[in-house]
Amino acid sequence: MTDEKPSIRSTREHTVSRRQLLAAGTVTAAGALIAPSFLKAQENTRMTPKAFVYTEVAISVPFDQAPWSKINEEIRKQPGFLNKTWLQGHATQSIGGLYAFDSIENASKFVTGYFPTEPRAFGVAHNTRVFNADVVKDASVDLGSVHFGGSNANKPGAFVYTELQFSMPFQDFSWQARNEALKQVPGLQNKLWLSGVSTNTLGGFDAFDTLDHALDYAINAFPETAAKLGSAFYTRVFDASITEHASREMSSPFYAG
Repeated sequence: MTDEKPSIRSTREHTVSRRQLLAAGTVTAAGALIAPSFLKAQENTRMTPKAFVYTEVAISVPFDQAPWSKINEEIRKQPGFLNKTWLQGHATQSIGGLYAFDSIENASKFVTGYFPTEPRAFGVAHNTRVFNADVVKDASVDLGSVHFGGSNANKPGAFVYTELQFSMPFQDFSWQARNEALKQVPGLQNKLWLSGVSTNTLGGFDAFDTLDHALDYAINAFPETAAKLGSAFYTRVFDASITEHASREMSSPFYAG
């Protein structure tokens, strides 16, 4: 199969009421003036990230009803923030994000200080993870990661988040062999490897050309990989088209082209 991409070759859910959404903040108009903090975020996105943060909030709500614009304003103020890709869960309508930070220290402060205030406003639980960017750089560059200078010929259609219940320092992991296999995965545009801070869990954040290809990987291919390692795993699939505008506002490198 010929790859169309030059970079690699081929809980319980909660319904958020309108009152809760209004309490958390209102969405500003798409044509609002760009704040200086947004311009700063655009400048920061050119920096090489030192840490990544994954978040997911246990709610189920259409993305256009979430106060993402107001949340964007607050996130841009957080120390060390570089960029964010918004996430909306396929089928679940959960809301989350993948963030880049200039240091592990600032990423850790974000998940322990600011971020818990977001789901608290909705009265729901949440999930956060912090990852070391330095140790996965070479492996991610090999798969065209946009967080380390890679570019998309086309916009992503979906994202897949994976994490294995498996602890191994990334420098001891044979990522070269795994990357060769990943380069054959249908529809995979690029991949960001993830290595958990303190936990050394292995995972990834992958961009796919279509939702169908993303689902096939998450439902069929990745479980086979986990089985070979004898490991439990965690996967999520996100529809990239729904969150594109909000992600562009946060200088997401997936839409930099």
